Amino acid sequence: MISFLEGKIVLKKEKYAVLNVNGVGYKVIFSHSGLSNLPGIGEELKTFCYLNVRETALELYGFLSEKELELFEALQNIRGVGPKTALTLSALGSMEEIKEKIMAKDENLFSGIPGVGRKKAMAIMIELAGKIKNISVGRSENSGESDEAEEGLVALNFSRQKARIALLKISKDTKGTEQRIGEALKIINR
Repeated sequence: MISFLEGKIVLKKEKYAVLNVNGVGYKVIFSHSGLSNLPGIGEELKTFCYLNVRETALELYGFLSEKELELFEALQNIRGVGPKTALTLSALGSMEEIKEKIMAKDENLFSGIPGVGRKKAMAIMIELAGKIKNISVGRSENSGESDEAEEGLVALNFSRQKARIALLKISKDTKGTEQRIGEALKIINR
């Protein structure tokens, strides 16, 4: 896997830049904001990378910071989010800014992004809340224990009581916050 590249920018296009690293040209795909923040042609650049391996292609995605790369990887691991959508989403702000918006239940966080409607945006917010490190969650009123699944449902504007009832109905074998939320959503939406 390629973790980072360091070399001279030899070409900049609408969606990518070509980086000359010791005589080898690497085509690196950047977000729109990432491209606008790149130095000029002929200047040195160090970029963190993610190599996406597909059956028909190898695609190299570039990021100006390690934090951007971490956010991209978290987004890209969400069901239904491919690398191009993850690249667009990762350019929305820092991990801290996105965490704040998720905790504030900002439904407009992903608005205007092609292929991300309201339902998909809600699913992304739930899964991302479980994946981003150090997201603080509230405590359950009765038990005093933290229940991330309950907090995720409350973040989606379900009442705490409705969330608890749905979570009580899911199988005890269901493990993991994302799976518990998914099963609870099926029960709520019946």
